[in-house]
Amino acid sequence: MKSVRCSFLNLYKILLCSLIWLFTCFYTTPVWAGALSDRVSAYPDWHNKPPVSQATGDLIYPDWIAGTWHVKSTLIDLVAPLAPKIVTPGFESNRQYVNQPIEFDVRFKPNPTQIIADRAFNGLNIARAYLGDRAVLSVKVDPNSPNKQITVLRDDRILTSTITGRAIETPDPKQFITSEIFQQVFRSTSQPYLNQVETTTAYQFVDGKIGADQITAIYLSPQDPDYFNAGNTPVALYRYRLEFSPPKMSN
Repeated sequence: MKSVRCSFLNLYKILLCSLIWLFTCFYTTPVWAGALSDRVSAYPDWHNKPPVSQATGDLIYPDWIAGTWHVKSTLIDLVAPLAPKIVTPGFESNRQYVNQPIEFDVRFKPNPTQIIADRAFNGLNIARAYLGDRAVLSVKVDPNSPNKQITVLRDDRILTSTITGRAIETPDPKQFITSEIFQQVFRSTSQPYLNQVETTTAYQFVDGKIGADQITAIYLSPQDPDYFNAGNTPVALYRYRLEFSPPKMSN
């Protein structure tokens, strides 16, 4: 089991970024006033999962995110809340990525009048930015559910993520905060590994650019021997600074 978990965690970077684009559905998800704002402010003192509703429908973005953007994603902090008792394999090695920006392009489009993410385009760009062009074969979105995404990797490895819960806050027209819970399964030649991830992100639109504070929490699955010891406390927290700007012009 340990080798399976290590293989999976070496690929966690795909989901940390690709699921930036799989956030809340504004017209179906209720708002808990202040809960998400308080959660971001309380980082890294997290001991419970956020209040979310069942994820249904597609994510609808505000109009100001429409178009193509160049994104710089920088890991600025990582915390193991239950260390030294519980530390996930690969956590310490991820310190090398602190303050090392990763860049990629993303796209948001009307469907037909509301703005949604181009999930396949975004997921493929993000995955290849982290793992390299040759490592990622394809990224597909389930045609029957916008909340399920499949990343196909070399050597018969498949990463499947399914959004199960969402919540949002809209402090003002130029800000929104989102939180999602999703299940992820990594399948390779060995036994599949399942875990649960939360991504909470606070976006702000200022002077034609978008900035975001993103926190990703990793929770143990019931199959893990430390599951009951961890409870609802995340075993790893990763905080990112996201910077959206107009796409770079190619020569």
